[in-house]
Amino acid sequence: MALYVLRRLGFLVLTLLITSIIVFLVTRWLPGDVARVILGREAGEEALEALREELGLNDPLYVQYGRWLRDFVVGDWGDSFSTGSRIRPLVMGRVRNSLRLALMTLLISVPLAVALGVIAGLNEDTWIDNLISVTSLSVVGLPEFVTALILIQIFAFGLDLLPASSSVPPDVSFIEALPKLILPALTATLVLLAYVARLTRAGVIEELEKSYVRTATLKGLPYRTVVFKHVLRNALMPTITVVAISFGWLISGLVVVENVYNYPGLGRLLVFAIDRNDLPVIQAVIMVTVVGFASANLVADLLYGLLNPRISLGE
Repeated sequence: MALYVLRRLGFLVLTLLITSIIVFLVTRWLPGDVARVILGREAGEEALEALREELGLNDPLYVQYGRWLRDFVVGDWGDSFSTGSRIRPLVMGRVRNSLRLALMTLLISVPLAVALGVIAGLNEDTWIDNLISVTSLSVVGLPEFVTALILIQIFAFGLDLLPASSSVPPDVSFIEALPKLILPALTATLVLLAYVARLTRAGVIEELEKSYVRTATLKGLPYRTVVFKHVLRNALMPTITVVAISFGWLISGLVVVENVYNYPGLGRLLVFAIDRNDLPVIQAVIMVTVVGFASANLVADLLYGLLNPRISLGE
């Protein structure tokens, strides 16, 4: 198991290194002059050249990359071109908000999706199974912004139960922000629901067809005991790893949801930075996103290795 963990950590470091090179090169090749973005269109060529020299933009790319990577690792992410504020506190504040939304989404989506998947699996090819499958796939087929608008119309304007906007002020506790998290979390839940439910359903059906289930039933064990103590434990192993990976996606991938609800997460900050060609913020957000997603994948791999020792032993 220790060797398996070391291999996964090495793979994580290599992935982050390769990704950092790609992020750096792509942002450097984007159209636009960094010096002109900072000084404005009216700046003279001498002032622009002096700023390029000060920022090290005339250095070879490998020198610029090494300096940028070193600064990112030590936490010196520089200042925003558009606002002048320090980037690290800005980004980490948005990370906290995205974590809140991701956690809220998982608290809603995982129990619901697992329950629906188990019910569908235990009632394979019946009207219950078909109803759950068709309904979940129909819901997840809607674009996120359409789902968001429907939920806003129902719960904010129709029933007046929840706020339509999820703009959360700084330094607000999770409990205070909870009412504004529900609608974005429900929208994200509908994105995950069908996938997790169908994965759980497939796992339950596969386990029910195995010989140990028939053996346990023939020995007189109650069906409920066989299902909850044996079938579900094995059927949910792939689901657990998918949930861990989904957590990484939720932190970074809800750009549409955050913008529809005006929620101040990483996705909304990325759109803001792209709109203003704020390269340091773009680089920081993407790298934090990659670190979060890669870490979630690592947790998923370790969980699966822990639950299935044959994987960690290389079998």
